[in-house]
Amino acid sequence: MTLTSVWRDRHPVTAPGEAGTLSGDWDVVVVGAGITGLTTAGLLARAGKSVVVVEARHVGAGTTGGSTAKVSIQQGTHYSRVARRHPASVLRKYADAQTEALAWVARFCDEHGVALQRRSAYTYATSASGVRSVRAELEALHRAGVEQATWVDDLALPFRVRGAVMVPDQAQLDPLELLDALAADAIRHGATIVQGARVRRVHGHAPCTVVTDAGEATAATVVVATNMPILDRGGFFARAKPARSYGLAFRTPERAVDGMYLSADAPSRSLRDAPVADGSGSLLLVGGDGHKTGGPTSELSHLDGLREWTHGYYPEAVETHAWSAQDYVPHHGLPYVGPILPGSDQLLVAGGYSKWGMTNGVAASLALAGRILGGHQEWASAFDPWSTRELAGLPESARVNAEVAVEMTAGWLRPLRGLASRNELGDGEGEVRFDRVGTPSATSRTDGVERTVAGVCTHLGGVVRWNDAERSWDCPLHGSRFGPDGEVLEGPATCGLRRR
Repeated sequence: MTLTSVWRDRHPVTAPGEAGTLSGDWDVVVVGAGITGLTTAGLLARAGKSVVVVEARHVGAGTTGGSTAKVSIQQGTHYSRVARRHPASVLRKYADAQTEALAWVARFCDEHGVALQRRSAYTYATSASGVRSVRAELEALHRAGVEQATWVDDLALPFRVRGAVMVPDQAQLDPLELLDALAADAIRHGATIVQGARVRRVHGHAPCTVVTDAGEATAATVVVATNMPILDRGGFFARAKPARSYGLAFRTPERAVDGMYLSADAPSRSLRDAPVADGSGSLLLVGGDGHKTGGPTSELSHLDGLREWTHGYYPEAVETHAWSAQDYVPHHGLPYVGPILPGSDQLLVAGGYSKWGMTNGVAASLALAGRILGGHQEWASAFDPWSTRELAGLPESARVNAEVAVEMTAGWLRPLRGLASRNELGDGEGEVRFDRVGTPSATSRTDGVERTVAGVCTHLGGVVRWNDAERSWDCPLHGSRFGPDGEVLEGPATCGLRRR
């Protein structure tokens, strides 16, 4: 099975040729061509900075291209999560960042002809515990200054709900249409985009040297906009957990929903419509059913769960696309935007958007550009990665890292259970085995071709698991993912799994 988002189907990538070359001296090198990288590049290029964006694959290859693309201040139950860890002043700054980002996206889309649909956003409850969560979210939104948030009892949905919090006049769009416009705008203002060049390391100090597969470049400032930083300095991989979630698109006889919906109850269910590209109607987008990347689960079962749920309430829906995406959820609930180490303003990072990158990614770009250009957004201090606010996430961080330690040990024991059995793999199957002295091997069969690679992640040594939906090797420690041939797909790893 090939999983392709409806957005990537609409914006196919032409067969890549040779990677572009990277060289020269720049004011800023931006690593990553998602929403954060391209927005940052455009803002800096407009200000007269010489900027180059370096992307390992192609524009939109990462999280943005798999997003549900809700550009919304209303974010499920995220405000109440932040409120449990931080004072009201921080909560208000978080809301101010979302508000400014939404306004910026709406203005950019209007000026550059990017289609944007205005919708109300809802977080709804289907159980008593869900009602408590949604009530807490409404209270947190009001504490954050989002006064337009209101309670509603009934929704135009084909299943019973017990109430919802609603924020009007939010937005949705095609994220790759936005990225294409951002890339074009950055280039028009003098930026350069180099695709197919994976960054391997960054070294030096004022200037920094960026080393890639396609050459080297130096810059006064480097911005690592890869969601999870590919550089281990700062230990960001220990501050957030990787989360994988799923999306499906369906043809329906008529528009199935009139807003953007997200459940407070688990498993999560996300709903929105998307206009059909030829203007002949709209699609129903259903998302959610997330889990930790590389966990002991069948990824296909999560997709099938979404399918079954959708067909139960929308029996005439016909599936057109299926896909998944990955994001990182920080232990203290806030994105990290700023220096990779205290005082290291020449090397900046941004990420940890908790699945709300369409606003947080833009807010991060505004904060980064302000930092580099000497500007100031008062709300940006809430995203500082070296604030004492990090202490609020220590209990969650301890729990997550304890799970990582357990997984590190269990991962090396798992292949031992299969020593006695060496069944032939069916197509689309993969297995980690001890077939030699030393580290385990990861063997898969896809499209009739059997491949064997090292079964240990090149980031920090976790033993990978087979993803039966996307036919990839996923690391349960920090979310690095690899193709059947060992090629890096995403995550903090920069080197592939060695072929055997």
